[in-house]
Amino acid sequence: MLATTINNTKYPFFDLSEIIPERDLGFRAYKPLKPVRNGNYLPGFTLQAAYTRWQHFFNGAETHGALLLRQLLSKPLVISFYSPQWRQHGLEQLKQLNAIQSEIKASGGNLIIITAEKEKALEKLVWENNLSLNFYFDAKYEIAQSLRIYSDADPVWNRFSGIDTNVPLLATYVLDANRQVIFDQVSYDLSEAIAAKSIISAVYGASLAENLKRSA
Repeated sequence: MLATTINNTKYPFFDLSEIIPERDLGFRAYKPLKPVRNGNYLPGFTLQAAYTRWQHFFNGAETHGALLLRQLLSKPLVISFYSPQWRQHGLEQLKQLNAIQSEIKASGGNLIIITAEKEKALEKLVWENNLSLNFYFDAKYEIAQSLRIYSDADPVWNRFSGIDTNVPLLATYVLDANRQVIFDQVSYDLSEAIAAKSIISAVYGASLAENLKRSA
């Protein structure tokens, strides 16, 4: 009978518990993100009215007031995704959206920024940059998943270096009152600016069409 002898001095005992796991040991088949595009419908899109889901700012200071969710969803809606993981790129996008918010409203639409959680760092950033924006908190990334800009099967660090947490892509959409996407901009090039004129044009066109329908 063949016997095998292991020399423990040459091959010391190795404890599997010493292995430091990677981000995720579970196997997930790779499935690339395929973001929703212009022309697609999102019939299940909705927002929650709970006050814990919202945070409003005016000129950098937090404000409080009644939220008329039905009125918000009855107009063209610009939704843009933000995460602190995007660092300066994310901040620049917030600044650009803040700069066109008055034009969005004048064109008949509304703007909300979707992010994961309410944080003191967000309040500090808004204050320091004098932003007047409405934030909606989507901790489980349900909206981002419905728009296919977030998935555990294709984490964002596969595409961008310097990011160690899976977050939604930098993306901006315009939805009309029927939940149809009428504008999309998913930023794979982080130097790309917000398409301000196209956003305002989409909002104005959808608002005009809705007003004509109501007056017919």
